Amino acid sequence: MWNVFSIGLRATVVTLVLTGLMYPLALTGIAQALFPAQANGSLVSDERGEIVGSELIAQGFAKAAYFQPRPSAAGTGYDAAASSGSNLGTTSAKLKDRITADLARLQGENPDASGWVPVELVTTSASGLDPHLSPEAAYWQVPRVAKARQVSQIRVLAVVESLVVSRDLWILGEPRVNVLGLNLALDRQFGRP
Repeated sequence: MWNVFSIGLRATVVTLVLTGLMYPLALTGIAQALFPAQANGSLVSDERGEIVGSELIAQGFAKAAYFQPRPSAAGTGYDAAASSGSNLGTTSAKLKDRITADLARLQGENPDASGWVPVELVTTSASGLDPHLSPEAAYWQVPRVAKARQVSQIRVLAVVESLVVSRDLWILGEPRVNVLGLNLALDRQFGRP
C-alpha cells in the first residue's frame, strides 16, 4: 500500500512542478521575449508617455469631443474587474428601457447625425468591454465630434478612415476602429478639447 501511495505522491509532485510552475514560467518568458507589448496588456500611452488604457479594454468617454464606445454592462460600466454581459433577454423590460434611454440620449447628443443609430451604440457586447466600433458607428458620431472640436467633418472623417482595421486574413472578423486609439489620434491631431 505504501508503494502505491508513494508512486501517486511522486506523480502528483512532478505534475504540479511541470504544469503549475515550469510550463507557465516558460510561456511567460517566451511571451515576454517575442511579444512584450501584448504580454504586458497592450497598454496605450498618450503624447506625454502616460499610460491611459489598454487597446483591448473599452473605457467610457463622456465629452462630446470624443467618440463613444459601445455601452458597457460590466460592473458599474467599463469595469474590467467585472467583465460580463448584462444577461438580459430580448423580452426583458429592463433591457428595453435601457436601450430606449440610450437611444434618446444618443439622438439628443448627435442631432446632426444622419440615418439610424447604429445598433452597436445601444447594445452591449458579451464582455461589456469591447474596445472597437464598426466604421459605420464611428462615422455616425463624426458630426458631433467635429462640432465639439471646431474642425471640419472631413478632417475628423479622415482620422477615422486612417484607423479602420480590415478583416484579419481578409476573411476573419469585421472592419473595426479602436475607440481609444481613435480618441488619442484626435488629441494628437487637433489638441485636447
